[in-house]
Amino acid sequence: MSLRVRLTLILGAAFVLIWALAAAWMLRDLRFQMMFSLDQRLVASARMVAGLIDQLPQPLVAKGGGTQLSADQLSVPDGMACQVSSLRGEIIARNHNQEHNLEDDRSGFRDQTIEGARWRTFTYYRGDVRITTADRHQEREALNRSILLAASAPVLVALLGSLGLLWIGIGKGLAPLNRMRDALRRRRPDALEPLQVRGLPSELQPLQDAQNQLFLRIAQTIERERRLTDDAAHELRTPLTAIKTHLQVARMTEGATREQALECAEQGADRMHKTLEQLLLLARVEGSLSFEDGVQSSAEQVARQAIQDTGLADAQRINLQLAPDAAQAYLGMPSPLAVTALRNLLDNALRHTRGTEPVELAVQMDKGQVAFLVRDHGPGIAEQDLERLTERFWRNDQSGGCGLGLAIVQAIVQRCAGSLRFDSQSDGLRVLMHIPLRR
Repeated sequence: MSLRVRLTLILGAAFVLIWALAAAWMLRDLRFQMMFSLDQRLVASARMVAGLIDQLPQPLVAKGGGTQLSADQLSVPDGMACQVSSLRGEIIARNHNQEHNLEDDRSGFRDQTIEGARWRTFTYYRGDVRITTADRHQEREALNRSILLAASAPVLVALLGSLGLLWIGIGKGLAPLNRMRDALRRRRPDALEPLQVRGLPSELQPLQDAQNQLFLRIAQTIERERRLTDDAAHELRTPLTAIKTHLQVARMTEGATREQALECAEQGADRMHKTLEQLLLLARVEGSLSFEDGVQSSAEQVARQAIQDTGLADAQRINLQLAPDAAQAYLGMPSPLAVTALRNLLDNALRHTRGTEPVELAVQMDKGQVAFLVRDHGPGIAEQDLERLTERFWRNDQSGGCGLGLAIVQAIVQRCAGSLRFDSQSDGLRVLMHIPLRR
């Protein structure tokens, strides 16, 4: 069922219900007023006959003597019966041919059944005469039906017109949604640019914004996949070529030369394996995969685990300084990501530190965040190269890595609302990584 039909049915049902209640109320009140008017006509006719009797020169008497009043002189409206009688029950005048009398000892209104027909009567006393006016219920109901039918016709026409205007109005109101649908239908399958539909109402603008955000996320996902493919093809081409060359040399040589070629091929395979692992980790960090394992890790646990992951020999070169409350400071970041980011910083510092100089790791508390300060004792980085440290596969002359470690750290802190800052001095590079605390 279309939205237009659904809205028309819902609003149309509400319209019909409201109009039906209003019409029932109006017709009920109209019937009451009409019956009241007919009763007032009986009263007015009786008093009019009483006025005619007062104008006669002699008092009325029964048939056979005195002044008589003919039926024509009663002057009551058509369809209404009138009877004038004495207080003793003698009929003086009447304008109907009924055998039964209409008189009633009580004054006022009364419903009577005369010769199988129901009558509405009104009795009025004037002096020594009794005046009774009446009309049939059948005629009153016929008049009531005709008036109600005449009053219902405009209501029905107005209701049908309202439903028609409602159908047209809903169609006009849904026109912006149809324009958005047509704009999406005309787009190319590979089009990811923002959708621009002019003149959208405020209710549809969030829908367009959400659609554009979806296109942006899809474009970012495709861009990440493209970059991963390009980076893998670019970075793996060189070690694959080197491995192939060393294997060819090993096949054609003997002795020490052959062993050296095989060793170089093995080193190239290790480098390619590490590069692939780093690329896959970077793709996972930049993607939407979850690293949450449900385990809460403190800053001290993350620091000690990262030091352990660097290896036994390198771990002995790292000096750890912990803040007093580091064991109770739980990170607002999945433990695997925090350990990976800190281990990459430590690996980078160990690689650039001269000789057996130590690497310093300080865990500090800073305004609701945990600050990991990693300091090496290497040659430092030129000021103009600091901004390039987190670029993929960027390496300076002293670097021996694959150029992805700091890029992974940057992706992790961005994903977890952290921050990363570099400060190069003459006695080495200082890296400050802030990670939010768990709420």
